[in-house]
Amino acid sequence: MVEQYEGKLVEMIYQNEENGYRVGILECEDQLLTLVGVLPGLNAGDRIRVRGKKQVHHRYGEQLKVEEYFPLLPESQEGMMEYLASGLIPGVGEAMARRMLDTFGTEVFTIMQQQPERLQEVRGIGKKSWRPMAEAFQTHNQLRELILWLAEKGIEARFALRIHQAFGGGAKAIIEDNPYQLLENMPDIGFKAVDRMALKLGRELEDPQRVESGILHALATANYEGHTYLPREEVIRRVRGVLEVGESIVIQSIESLALNQQIQMTTGPEDHRVYLLPCYEAETFTCKKLMELACTVPLPAPENLRRRLEILQKEQNIQLAEAQIEGVEAAFHHRGLVITGGPGTGKTTLINSLISLIEEEELEVLLAAPTGRAAKRMTETSGKEASTIHRLLEMGFSEETGEHYFGRDEENPLEADFLIIDEVSMVDILMMRHLLRAIGPATTLILVGDVDQLPSVGPGAVLKDIINSGIIQVIRLTEIFRQARESLIVMNAHSINQGEEPTLNHRDRDFFFMKEENPHQALEKIRQLLTRRLPEHYLFDPIKDIQVLTPTKKGITGTVNMNQHLQEVLNPPDASRRERNFGSKTFREGDKIMQIRNNYSLEWKRWDSSGQEETGRGVFNGDIGHISKIETEKELLTILFDDDRQVIYPFALVDELEPAYAITIHKSQGSEFPAVILPMFPGPPVLMTRNLLYTAITRARSLVVLVGHKQILYRMIQNNRTQERYSGLEERLVQLLDFVEESS
Repeated sequence: MVEQYEGKLVEMIYQNEENGYRVGILECEDQLLTLVGVLPGLNAGDRIRVRGKKQVHHRYGEQLKVEEYFPLLPESQEGMMEYLASGLIPGVGEAMARRMLDTFGTEVFTIMQQQPERLQEVRGIGKKSWRPMAEAFQTHNQLRELILWLAEKGIEARFALRIHQAFGGGAKAIIEDNPYQLLENMPDIGFKAVDRMALKLGRELEDPQRVESGILHALATANYEGHTYLPREEVIRRVRGVLEVGESIVIQSIESLALNQQIQMTTGPEDHRVYLLPCYEAETFTCKKLMELACTVPLPAPENLRRRLEILQKEQNIQLAEAQIEGVEAAFHHRGLVITGGPGTGKTTLINSLISLIEEEELEVLLAAPTGRAAKRMTETSGKEASTIHRLLEMGFSEETGEHYFGRDEENPLEADFLIIDEVSMVDILMMRHLLRAIGPATTLILVGDVDQLPSVGPGAVLKDIINSGIIQVIRLTEIFRQARESLIVMNAHSINQGEEPTLNHRDRDFFFMKEENPHQALEKIRQLLTRRLPEHYLFDPIKDIQVLTPTKKGITGTVNMNQHLQEVLNPPDASRRERNFGSKTFREGDKIMQIRNNYSLEWKRWDSSGQEETGRGVFNGDIGHISKIETEKELLTILFDDDRQVIYPFALVDELEPAYAITIHKSQGSEFPAVILPMFPGPPVLMTRNLLYTAITRARSLVVLVGHKQILYRMIQNNRTQERYSGLEERLVQLLDFVEESS
C-alpha cells in the first residue's frame, strides 16, 4: 500500500551523488522513518513530502521505499537556519548562517537567488566568497525546482539529476522547447513518460515533432526486438496505436524524416520499408562486402591437400568425416565460408585441423568470438589465443564525443590470411558491418555457428540470412560422431531440434529430469542440487561450475526470485564478506554477477601468464564474473570476469549489474557451463519454444538437469514457433547474386 508522509530529514545515513541513491531518516509527527530510494538533491535538514511503500529489510528492519518525493523549502527562520547550516553551501556554518539571517531575515533565500551580490553585506562574506555560495545555492535550488517541475509532468525524480547534469540550469527551457530530445540523452526514461510530459506542456496530438519522435521510437523498439526495419504499414500501425493520431500525419512525418535523412525508406517486393540509418547502412555494407568476398579469387591452395589431411589425421589420431574434409578444402578455395552444425558434429575438430594446415603453410590466422566466455572456450579447444570481436577490432572510447569507435577498418585492416569467427549466430547486423570493414583485401573469412541457436540479441538474422542466400560457400555438418553419441546432452539436443522427445534418466548418463509440479518445492530441489547433490556426486563448484538457466525473469522460478534465494544459500551474509544494499538488491563480495548492457567506456585490466598487464575498455551484455571487492568508503565495486578481466565500478553504475546465480536462456548465448539446471514451468508461449530449449541444453558440457513439469518440456518441443525478424539482408544478397550472374 502506498503511504504519504511529510517531515524533515534529520539525518542522511548514506548518499551517492552520482546516481542520487540515498538512505535517510525522516522525522514526521511523532515517528522516525528510514527512507531508501533515488532522492537526488536532498540533504539533512530538508523538508520533504514523500510517497512510497513500507518494506522490511532482513538486516535493517522497516523502511519506506520512496516512489516519489517533493522538496519543500523551509519557510520559518528556524528551518532556514537549519538549511543554511547543513553544510550544503561551502563556507556557511552555524555562525555564518546566523549572521545571514540577522542581515536578511526570511528574505535570505530570495536574496541568494535574485540579488546574490548583496551577500557581501553580511560580515565575513567578501568579494571572492559570495559567488561560490550563491552558485551552490542556485544549483541546488535549480535541481529542487526541476524535480518539482518534472514530478508535475510525470517524470520520476530519479531522472532529475541526470537531466540537470545534461542540460544545466537551462534544462526546463530546453525541455519545454523539445521534450522528446530527452530520449536522445537518456532513452531509459521511456517514450510514454516523455510523451505524457509533452502533452502536459501543451503539445497537440498531431504535433509533427511528437509524431516524428513516435516514429523514431517505434523503429528503435523494433531494433530492440531484433528487426532491422519495419514495413511502412507496420510503422503506421504501431505509431497510431501509441499516439492515437491519423494515418495521414504519420505518412507525412515518415516522409519528412526521410527527406531530412533521419531514416531510410526502401521498396521491397511486397512492401515499403523503413529503416533507422545505422541498420540500413550496416545491411547495405554487409551485402556489398559479402559479394566482394564471393567474387574474389583466394590464395592458391596448398598442394596435395587431401594427402596432407590424411597425414594430419594419422598424426593427431583423428578421423575426419567427408563433410569436414570438404570444409577444410573449401577454406582454401573460397574467400568466404560458413561452417554450421549442431553439437557433436565436429565443428571444433574441423577448425583445429584447418588451423594446423594454415600454420604449416606459415600463414597468419586470427580467432575471435562475440563474447569473452566464447573466446575463452575457443582458446581452450584450439590451443591458440582467441579474442572477442570488440577486442580484435580494437574498440576504443572517445571521451570527447562519448561514443565508441573501432581502430580496425578499411584504412587499418586486420593483418591476417584467415579470420575465423565462432558463435556467429550471436553476431547482429551492426557488429557484422564493423567486422567486414576490417577484412583486408587478401583475408579469408570463415564464419562458424549453429544456425538453430537463438538469433542475436541485436537486430538482424545474419547467419541465417547468409546461409539461405547462397552468397558464399556453406558446409553443413550433420553427422554426429561416435564419442558425441555417448552423450545424452548431444543426442537429446538433436532429438529436440527435430521435434522428438528426449531420452531421460538413464543411469550414469548426463541428462536427467526431476518431476516436481510445485514451483516452491522445485526451488527447494534446485537449492539441494546446487549445495549438496551435484557438488558431492560430480565435484562441481556450485558457483563456478553450475548455472541455473530459466526462460523467464518473473515468477517463482524466474531469475529475480531465484537469485534472491540462491544468494542466501550459496553466498550468505558473513562478517568476512563486505556487502552493500542498492535499492532492493544486496551485493556481497563473492556474488556471481552479470553485466546486463553494453558499456563501451568502462576500463578493464588483466595479467597474462608472464605477469604482463593488458588494459582496454568495454564490458558487454552477458559478461559473467564475481564481486571480488566492495570498498564502501570509496564507493567502488570490483568485478573479476570469467575471462580474467578486472573492472572497477563506481556505485553509480551498479544498475548495469545483476546477480547471476540464475540467468535467462537468452543471456546464456555464447556461454558454456559444466552443468546446467533448467526449471520447467509455465511461461509466455512466445518464450516457451523448441529453439529456446535447444539453446539451453547446448549450453551444458557435462550435465543437464531439468526440474518441473514433463508436459512443459513436451509443450516446448512441440512449439516450433520462431519469431520472424524483418531483415532485408537475405533478399538483398539474392538480388545482387542474381544480378551478377545475369551480367556475367
